[in-house]
Amino acid sequence: MTAYFPAVRLRRAAFVGALCAGLAVTGTGCGADPDEGTNGVGKLPADQIEGKARAAAGAANSVHLSGTLVVGGKTFTLDLRLKSDGGSGEVKSPENTFQVLRVGDALYLKADAAFWGQSPSAGKLTDKYVKVPEGDPTYKQFRGFTDMKVLLDGLLGLDGKLAKVEDYTKVGHTRAVQVTANQGKGGKLSVSLQGTPYPLRMERAGGAGKVDLAEWGQSFQVAPPAQDQTVDYGSQLPTTKDGAGQGPGGTGSGASPKPSADGRSTTGQGANPGG
Repeated sequence: MTAYFPAVRLRRAAFVGALCAGLAVTGTGCGADPDEGTNGVGKLPADQIEGKARAAAGAANSVHLSGTLVVGGKTFTLDLRLKSDGGSGEVKSPENTFQVLRVGDALYLKADAAFWGQSPSAGKLTDKYVKVPEGDPTYKQFRGFTDMKVLLDGLLGLDGKLAKVEDYTKVGHTRAVQVTANQGKGGKLSVSLQGTPYPLRMERAGGAGKVDLAEWGQSFQVAPPAQDQTVDYGSQLPTTKDGAGQGPGGTGSGASPKPSADGRSTTGQGANPGG
C-alpha cells in the first residue's frame, strides 16, 4: 500500500502537466504566459494594436486579399494579390465574374459575355483581356481593385470605441489578438502575434463582409497578357446596345462596390474602391 499513493500522485501530476501543456497552446491557464514567444503587441492597448497593424500594412509591399464584401444585400467575393505597382485577381458578384490585371498603369479586364451586357462587341470581348483606356470613366474605378493602398485604407476601418479581446485567437495557423469596435458592431480586426503585427482578418462593421489578409511581403510577378489574348478598344470601352450606360453590364460607369469603414457600401457613380 505504501507504493500506491505515490503512483497515484505521479499519474495525477502527469495528467495535469499534459492538460496544462494543451492549454498553453491557446495561451491560457496553469500559469502559462500567453505572451511568451509573441511579438508583444497583445500587451498593448487596443488603439496601439490597431495603429501598429495599420503601420505594418502601410509599410508592406504586397498582400494576398481574399473574402467577401456585402453591398446592397449582395455578396461580392474577392481573391486578389496586390503590390505597390500592380495586382491581379478575381471579383465575383451575384450577376457575373471578372478578372482584373494591372501592370503599372496598364489595366485589363477579362470576363464572359454576360459581363459586357448588351454591347454589340460582347462576343469579341468574351474571355479576352480588354485594356481599359485611362480616359474611360471606368478606369479609376476598376483600378481601385488593384490599388493596394486604396483597398486597404477602405477595408481596415473600425468604427467606434476600441477594445481588446483578452483571449487570443488564431487565423489559420497564426496566433492573433483581436481588436473590436463598438463591442464588435463597428468591426473586428485580428492582428498577428507572430513576427510583424500584420492585419490577418477584418470583419467589417454591420456584417458587411469578412476579408483575410495573408502572404504579406511575399514577392510575385505581374506581366501583360499575351498579345493574341488582348483587345485594345481604343479611347473608351463599348457602350451597351440599349444605351444603359458605359461600362460592363450596362450598369453605368460606377457599378463596383466601394468598401467603407462603417460597412455602408453603395453602388452607382463613384461607388467603388477607386471612386
